Amino acid sequence: MRYLLLHPAEFSPDAIAEALETERVAARIVKSNDELTVGEIPTALLLDGTSRNQWKLETLRHFVTAGGAIIALGADGEHDLPDAFPEDLLAAYVPQPYGPRQLLIALRTAYREAAARRDSLRARSEASTRTKELGELTRIGMALATERDYNTLLDLILTQAREITGADAGSLYLVETKEGEEGEEAERTLHFKLAQNYSRPDIPFVTHTIPLDRASIAGYVATTGEPLVLDDAYVLPEGVEYSINRSFDEKYGYRTKSMLTIPMKDHKDEVIGVLQLINRKRRHDVKLGSPEESDAEVIAFSPRLVELVSALAGQAAVSIENSQLYEDIERLFEGFVRAAVTAIEQRDPTTFGHSGRVASMTVGLAEVVDRTRTGIYKQVNFTREEVREIRYAGLLHDFGKVGVREQVLVKAKKLYPQELSLVRQRHGFILRTAEREFYRKRMEYLEQHGREGYADFAAKLDEEFNRQMEDLSRFIQMVVDANEPTVLPAGTFEGLMEYAERRYQDLEGKDRPFLSDDEVRFLTIRKGSLDEAERLEIESHVTHTYRFLRQIPWTKELRDIPRIAYGHHEKLDGSGYPRHVSADQIPIQTRMMTVADIFDALTASDRPYKRAVPLDKALDIIRMEVRDGMLDADLVRLFVEGKVFEKGDE
Repeated sequence: MRYLLLHPAEFSPDAIAEALETERVAARIVKSNDELTVGEIPTALLLDGTSRNQWKLETLRHFVTAGGAIIALGADGEHDLPDAFPEDLLAAYVPQPYGPRQLLIALRTAYREAAARRDSLRARSEASTRTKELGELTRIGMALATERDYNTLLDLILTQAREITGADAGSLYLVETKEGEEGEEAERTLHFKLAQNYSRPDIPFVTHTIPLDRASIAGYVATTGEPLVLDDAYVLPEGVEYSINRSFDEKYGYRTKSMLTIPMKDHKDEVIGVLQLINRKRRHDVKLGSPEESDAEVIAFSPRLVELVSALAGQAAVSIENSQLYEDIERLFEGFVRAAVTAIEQRDPTTFGHSGRVASMTVGLAEVVDRTRTGIYKQVNFTREEVREIRYAGLLHDFGKVGVREQVLVKAKKLYPQELSLVRQRHGFILRTAEREFYRKRMEYLEQHGREGYADFAAKLDEEFNRQMEDLSRFIQMVVDANEPTVLPAGTFEGLMEYAERRYQDLEGKDRPFLSDDEVRFLTIRKGSLDEAERLEIESHVTHTYRFLRQIPWTKELRDIPRIAYGHHEKLDGSGYPRHVSADQIPIQTRMMTVADIFDALTASDRPYKRAVPLDKALDIIRMEVRDGMLDADLVRLFVEGKVFEKGDE
């Protein structure tokens, strides 16, 4: 049935009646103040000479643009359309005099033009809809492809599927495979991984698994690999293998009605999961509070939506597969890092846990910097990837110690154990020599003088011998004391230097010093336990670390790990090592790690070469380095105020 909009016309009622009857149209009379509307079927507007001037041209143009057609009837004495009326608005112009045939031809022409316009508009609308859908799928695909967090990805998949379909609720299942014992087949199940419900967000979600078979709707779709559309989940087709569990609806007063269940297939066309959408709504923002509201608002999922969600499910499957692969790679890399840290700490068991504590405290300081709204770092924010980068740099910052000689790496005292043993043996030899000389002098006196005056001689000899024993005891004690390293520069060593000048005779009668030049050099180290050469060897671990880390093909997100780790012993004033760079060349990530590294080195449990420094003293030492321009004052303040040092105990 076609529609003809009529104006009060000054032509024969019989003529228009005949035309209408011939075309079998439904007509309605419109007034000049009526709204012109175009229906779903071709619509024409018939205007006589008078009514042409009663409408605004914009109104008529809008009518034509919307898919309508206009027929203009000529007025009395008018042979051509007036110039004031645009010809492009007309489908036909019928001049006076006209009869039924002319009017019929004009009507047919107008209807054909209106139909063509409607088809064109419909095609453009469909094309626009398809373009919009394609754009939406592309946008969703990009969002899925760039999301690295696995749980966030799953939530994004379900959210986007609900949005493009107008679904009130939805669930996501993943296929899981449990390897069986030797000779047994692997067990495959569906893991109910995620659920969303717009109308009832308060409903708790409990993850669980269900058998991968045809008994459930999700299992049926996963097994067959085909979409399943249900207009009413409570009214299932006869003879189907699956059923719906109504316990959820009964427990929470929800009404599951229309349902769309789509398999998610990977690039091998294997089902890796199921996407289930529930209750497509006429209006997105409506909450379904009762079965009556569900009946009124819930509509079926259209075939087009099945196509859209199937395309989305394909994208989702690839994204899930990629995310799982990414997580596998991350676990592999995490294992490698842990193995590397274990290798470092096995070479020096006394530093066990140091790398992990430094990493934890550095990440903790980064989090505090993120939260601060004052100071020079108030604009600094670290992304999740940058925090991972900081953590890995902290874990691997000392890996270069594998390139340092173990005896230097674990050197506990200023002298190596064998060197101290040699000094003790020398001391023992000198003692025995003194004792032998003591007894020789007593024997010689008795041989030469007998018992006469022996008592006085022996008393003086004993006194001299005791003084000598005390002196030699002071010597070895001074060596033992000087052998202990200190955290801060300490010691004057004048007494030790006096003993170094003293001589004794060896078994061959040659004069030897109490202490060799190398022994004196080590014992007079004012800080720590290493001499210059050993210190440089230890410091070389930073360069070894950098060179090792540079060999790893880091991803774009982690490519700064070598640079961050390289500077963890540098100081803002250029006094650090190995490159002696200053503040502007030290990134904030490295500055944070330096604070954490120094704090842990000071407070870590007692080690053979140093005692643990109490918390207050450790913080005082760090503040002193701030005053000396070596550490970042703002970062140290945040480290203390944020109690980041407590991260080392976690």
